[in-house]
Amino acid sequence: MPTLAEYPQIAAGKVRQLHAVDDEHLLLVASDRISAYDHVLESAIPDKGRVLTAMSVFWFELLSDLVPNHLVAHDDPRIPDEVRGRALLVRRLTMEPVECVARGYLTGSGLADYKRTGAVCGVALPAGLVESSRLAEPIFTPATKAEIGAHDENVSFEAVVKEVGQEKAERLRELTLRVYRRAAGHAESRGVILADTKFEFGTDDTGALVLGDEVLTPDSSRFWPADSYEPGRVQQSFDKQFVRDWLTSPASGWDRASDTPPPALPADIVEATRERYLRAYEMITGRSMADWPSPA
Repeated sequence: MPTLAEYPQIAAGKVRQLHAVDDEHLLLVASDRISAYDHVLESAIPDKGRVLTAMSVFWFELLSDLVPNHLVAHDDPRIPDEVRGRALLVRRLTMEPVECVARGYLTGSGLADYKRTGAVCGVALPAGLVESSRLAEPIFTPATKAEIGAHDENVSFEAVVKEVGQEKAERLRELTLRVYRRAAGHAESRGVILADTKFEFGTDDTGALVLGDEVLTPDSSRFWPADSYEPGRVQQSFDKQFVRDWLTSPASGWDRASDTPPPALPADIVEATRERYLRAYEMITGRSMADWPSPA
């Protein structure tokens, strides 16, 4: 059985590491780290890496008829025991230089753009929308890919065209919205609202667009409980918005505008965040996290 040290690390993000397995395959390893406001926090969230991995596998399977994906296996002899349950064996892709964001509800940076311009990423929206308004149709609101410590920037569709060309930009928009609609419909059937989400696509050696990275996890999506949804206010959330809210509350004592890193999370915030991740997985998939593999 291989060890992780035998696979050269070729990239590392805020939460994930990427290791080379061979010329055709990579190991995508999810940690229990959590990031907020472009900082990786000192505190880890137990089981978070397993949740992100298990949820991605669920969605890759559910969406495979809409778009090919990079998943090869989540339980394979090439996956080291030490990262079993939080690592995926995936195909190598050439990743596209854009974050493909779909929004079905107005919140976060989309709401800020709307308040300022009446549009999100150049997509004009009706007047009178409020925090958490449901949009008549989901919209494609791409963003640049930022380096660690920097913030993704919302951009227009025209900016994507300049980056990748008209045909590929249109295909990315089409796939993003098609996948979002399927995922949002499934989530809604499970009592969960998928407010928005971010996808990453790459091309394989045939030039086909392939869904990569993580997909539809609480780190890349906003999930809200449907039974408490109410437009006009910030919603309860299954994702890391709970951590962001604590960091910007008086309880944390942290000034987001300062140069100081965020404080460690209290034990009760860590546990409450863990419970949100687990609940999101179990509600959406109908599966138990207890049945998912764990590292040896």
